[in-house]
Amino acid sequence: MSSILPEDGRSADAATTPILSGMYPDPSVCRVGEDYFLANSSFEYSPGVPIWHSRDLVSWRQIGNALTTEEQFPAGRSPSSRGVYAPTLRHHEGRFWLITTNIDDARGGHQIYHATDPAGPWSAPVCLTELDGIDPDLAWDEEGTCLVTYCSWSETEIGIRQAAVDPERGVVLEQPRWIWHGTGLAHSEGPHLYLRDGWWYLVIAEGGTDRGHVVSVARSRSPRGPFAAAAHNPVLTHRSTAHPVQNVGHADLVERPDGTWAAVYLGTRPRGRSPRFHVNGRETFLAEVSWVEDWPHFTPASGRVPTGQRDFEDDFSAPQLHVRWVSPGERPDRFLRSEPEGVVVGHAPSETGEPSGLFTRVGGDHWEADFLVDPGEGVFTIALRLDGAHWYGLRVADGEVTAVARIGQIQTVLDSRPLPDSPVTLRIRSTEATWNGPDDIELGIGGTDADALVRLDGRYLSTEVAGGFTGRLVGVWSESGEVLVRRVRFTEQRA
Repeated sequence: MSSILPEDGRSADAATTPILSGMYPDPSVCRVGEDYFLANSSFEYSPGVPIWHSRDLVSWRQIGNALTTEEQFPAGRSPSSRGVYAPTLRHHEGRFWLITTNIDDARGGHQIYHATDPAGPWSAPVCLTELDGIDPDLAWDEEGTCLVTYCSWSETEIGIRQAAVDPERGVVLEQPRWIWHGTGLAHSEGPHLYLRDGWWYLVIAEGGTDRGHVVSVARSRSPRGPFAAAAHNPVLTHRSTAHPVQNVGHADLVERPDGTWAAVYLGTRPRGRSPRFHVNGRETFLAEVSWVEDWPHFTPASGRVPTGQRDFEDDFSAPQLHVRWVSPGERPDRFLRSEPEGVVVGHAPSETGEPSGLFTRVGGDHWEADFLVDPGEGVFTIALRLDGAHWYGLRVADGEVTAVARIGQIQTVLDSRPLPDSPVTLRIRSTEATWNGPDDIELGIGGTDADALVRLDGRYLSTEVAGGFTGRLVGVWSESGEVLVRRVRFTEQRA
């Protein structure tokens, strides 16, 4: 059984609440009839590129991961915040197309995949070995030629380049050309190209994916340019404001069946004292888009986001591992074994040293995650992880449970207790902050009333401390031997 727990019937304002809570950055969306499909970047985690389905743009269900095989994404070879960067998801002539960048793949960074069902399976990668950069976009002109538009850093320039390609064979059909360098802000990236009423619109991100992040737009009568910038750029930003959602950018537009438009974009929710700290990584948000004199204007989304979308209880009795589970090291199928009582997590070293473990992204401001385990003779850790050098965990070895904190180059043992009889519940909980940070993290043993070993400052598991592009995940990995995980329950704590 892998179930979504019942929702409480409440909802939250879509203007300030992510439609995908947790580390789901760089969203790309497309529509087929009444159905919307969305993809996110996944960095070092495997399987890669989560794929989502919705009918209303606010309630989403993950239906798969696009990159599930060694050929598509060689797992365990990408350090933290590397690996698979921003994708673009499109539907064209009866097929879904996905293009993304694996910055660690010697075959070529930009890689194209296709599928008839967005839930998969997806094809083997078609590698564009002649194109540099990141953040590729797919569009087809009026004659059916496929154009890849991307962020390039060739030579001495950084900006948006484009080339016609054969997406089936991976052949670049022309010399890449510069089409826009943005409005003068840093880091012109994340391009997406759209045709509407005879105009081609080029939407990009600028300012870097930090507090100065913005969305800018230009247009042309040809998808190849020249592009003229909108007078009201940036068309979306929260920089230098007190808005609870910051770092907004990397937008992708979609037209609804009724002719109205919306956009998905990434943002963060920093909390605590200055500089404030965001811990869930970059999340996916929604905005409305109206058209004034053939230019897009962004306004806050007016819908309501159902609460509890991320809550779940998994006893691993389903025939297949749920698509929420990923690993920063080797793929889960390399170290997992199903048993009637649950799933067995074994040890599998990775090239980068990142743990091969069973992890799920954390969403919400405050939450608790319970792992019901039979420790056996293995040595294992259940942890809240931002990256390989920033995590808090409960390490089980030699009949003891030990609270451990890893912050940069320092790893500290905080407290130990005798291991209770099996099965035992190990709990990680995010609670209200006491140190002016985003939250506190409790590590404990027990059931409903967990016995907390330690309470730690959540600031040290934030992007502002660790750097990089990822957010928190919670999970388990084995250092030696095996551990039987009977059940995992994740619940957001709602006010």
